[in-house]
Amino acid sequence: MEKINLVQSTAVPLASNDIDTDQIIPARFLKATSRENFGENLFRDWRYDNQGNSKKEFVLNNPSYKGKILVAGKNFGCGSSREHAAWALYDYGFRVVVSSFFADIFKNNALNNGLLPVQVSDSFLKKLLALVQEHPETLITVKLEDQTITIDKTGEQEKFEIQAYKKTCLLNGYDDIDYLLSLKEAIIQFEEKKNKEGQADFDAELVDYIWQV
Repeated sequence: MEKINLVQSTAVPLASNDIDTDQIIPARFLKATSRENFGENLFRDWRYDNQGNSKKEFVLNNPSYKGKILVAGKNFGCGSSREHAAWALYDYGFRVVVSSFFADIFKNNALNNGLLPVQVSDSFLKKLLALVQEHPETLITVKLEDQTITIDKTGEQEKFEIQAYKKTCLLNGYDDIDYLLSLKEAIIQFEEKKNKEGQADFDAELVDYIWQV
């Protein structure tokens, strides 16, 4: 996966609450097994009419708004557990989604696919949405290492939470397998040490050791 640390970008404001995964990527587009090309159908039913014409009123069709950050309303990613929702957002070009609440399954799917969900307070989200809607050129800076999101124009900043393991994976561009492979030498040394000590069964100790590295 692509590494994520510093993301500084303008943003796309999507102020609706309770945006579910069927709106993010409708079920009829889930036939493909690879992660590519889902972005063209992101928010398909909101972006296009039945004849395939762009709906001018929808924010993704407004050339004033663009960037790697999607600022959405509360309870983003609710509904079904489809991982394709994270694929579609990533394939479209988003690397960060900001909301005041994320559905748990969507949040985990995003983190597993290189998409950073940044959960902020309701008040911060309200200010951010209003500012971006009025001033599309507004820059937002997200620093994963510091776990901060900053509105460059005003200097307002908030901290956000992220699981330590997923933070490590995103900073290094790891999926779960990549993370284990990064510990290969440490695991080999641990096994050799335990074998020399005559311990043949040390699976539980090895798991504990991996999480401590």
